Amino acid sequence: MSKPLPSLSKPFLRFFSSFFAFAGLGARAATPSHPAPDPSAGTSHTFAVGDTDFLFDGKPVVLRSGEIHYPRTPHEYWRDRLRKAKAMGLNTVCTYIFWNVHEAARGKWDFSGEADVAQFCRIAKEEGLWVIIRPGPYICTEWDFGGYPGWLLADRTTRVRTTDPKFMAPARQYILKVGEQLRELQITHGGPIIMVQVENEYGSFGSDAAFKKAHADWLREAGFNVTLFTSDGPGADQLRGGSLPGITATVNFGSSAKGAFASLKKFHHPAPRMIGEFWVGWFDAWGKKHITTRAADKARELDWALRNGVSVNIYMFHGGTNFGFMAGANGNQCNDFAVDTTSYDYSAALDEAGNPTDKYWRFREVIQKNFHREKLPPPPEAKPLQNLPPMRLTPMLNLDTFISAFTPICADEPKSMEELGQSLGFTLYRTTVRGPLEGTLDLAKVRDYAVVLLDGRRVGVLDRRLNQHKLELTIPDNAHTLDILVENLARINFGRDMLDEIKGLVATPTLAGKKLNGWEMWPLPLDSEQLGYGATNTTPRKVTPAVPGKITFWHTMFDAADTKRDTFLDMSTWGKGVVWVNGHNLGRFWNIGPQQSLYLPAAWLLEGRDRETPRNEIIVLALDDPTEPLVQGLDKPLWVSA
Repeated sequence: MSKPLPSLSKPFLRFFSSFFAFAGLGARAATPSHPAPDPSAGTSHTFAVGDTDFLFDGKPVVLRSGEIHYPRTPHEYWRDRLRKAKAMGLNTVCTYIFWNVHEAARGKWDFSGEADVAQFCRIAKEEGLWVIIRPGPYICTEWDFGGYPGWLLADRTTRVRTTDPKFMAPARQYILKVGEQLRELQITHGGPIIMVQVENEYGSFGSDAAFKKAHADWLREAGFNVTLFTSDGPGADQLRGGSLPGITATVNFGSSAKGAFASLKKFHHPAPRMIGEFWVGWFDAWGKKHITTRAADKARELDWALRNGVSVNIYMFHGGTNFGFMAGANGNQCNDFAVDTTSYDYSAALDEAGNPTDKYWRFREVIQKNFHREKLPPPPEAKPLQNLPPMRLTPMLNLDTFISAFTPICADEPKSMEELGQSLGFTLYRTTVRGPLEGTLDLAKVRDYAVVLLDGRRVGVLDRRLNQHKLELTIPDNAHTLDILVENLARINFGRDMLDEIKGLVATPTLAGKKLNGWEMWPLPLDSEQLGYGATNTTPRKVTPAVPGKITFWHTMFDAADTKRDTFLDMSTWGKGVVWVNGHNLGRFWNIGPQQSLYLPAAWLLEGRDRETPRNEIIVLALDDPTEPLVQGLDKPLWVSA
């Protein structure tokens, strides 16, 4: 079902924008651009917004930025990715900041490892790159709930992305925490941060002036005193809804560059022109076709922009991976629920493993041609990946055995994941049913993927993507255990449909028309703590017989031939499930495609050749019976047609 242009989803706008070239647009003559100063030199600089140009130390500069997201790449690889950005000719990098990464549980903050955004910015400076940050707190980016933490929905009356005090108070606190981490890294303090975005594409959601102003005020309160900016689609309602008086506006294309900048000029003139997000690729969804875009087309568009003095933020320079359960989803009022894949390769300039693609070399040529006075660093060499021989996994324990180590939460009616204190992963709901009985099990709403088990064995699956919520059941004589294992596939990350993204069983199921009451519930975030393993694990794994229809954890130990080379784990024989290696959640796999492998960074492998037993551990949670319980490493990703 169609929506009017201002309400079109971000994915819809992104997709169609990729087919419009920049040729033939009436462009103003560009002011001669100077090279951006090197932030690694240790000297102080200024950054300002002029009438027609961005200014470093008073001289016009074209920002050549590329988007990289620190949680989507192991922190051990940040320098490699940033060095490659510099070598392609970028002078700036841009990143969102991920609230649900930094405050996964309310009041428990984490800015370490892959969450150490301050260190990411410091490395960027060391590599000669300026930094643009986009703290949201809403960030979209095909990430669960657009970056909002799921615990916001523990109170079902909370309305995120509105002036609801139950949302505004924790959102402000988050921005203040970001300020504590980053305010000393602004250019005004000798750091690399030159611009900070206010919210994110708010014009595609609403137009509440008080909401927008509050977000800008929080940034100033947090200590950000550099250039603030907004980023919105080109529609009049989008720019009007997302813009703020006195704050620099950038535009993300939805139809054509000519129309985009014409719309922007109506709202903000005079001002430098900048493409806030120049979409050079696309993301994938489970059950859909794998999407790529042509390097030649994107290079031609980039060339037009740079020739005409338009600053650009390439989205994405490096996409990376939606590790764990962090991938997002898109949906609309027609109940079209599409779940993003674990891979966020995005057909970007660097591929998922961080190697240059055709786009990288084309973009480098375009940048060198337009800024020939600047000498680019030597181009990077491709980093080879490794193949690993097939490894046979053995069943370790089934779901019943796993949950026996935890105490369930009991209630007459089922509670949502968020009400159970959980944001991501799975929740097991259990009740007792008596037969003989034949009837319809109706879950009313499936949020999002439910495996139904009777006495521990799978009897059916209900999938929100397919609008499924009913299943015909036959209950034999006497009492039986009915389990419903519900997986949060992803919260919608764009549009007003994200306002209703409570997960788990969000209504009381019925069987043969009667409510099912008396529930035991096990929250299963399946983090390293709950799984009870990690890099230092020494507990021997038990082996249990494989039972068809039982949900089972499988595992094996292995040594990698090379602990410095990445690989992709081929999961094509496993149906649906999740993989962990040495405590790191690599993400979901699903045989519906298009993705059939999972990226395994060498940084997460352990050396073990001097030990009597292999040191690296793979654990697979299989929701289906595997056709063959084998995993092997590939030197390139595996995609199949959906």
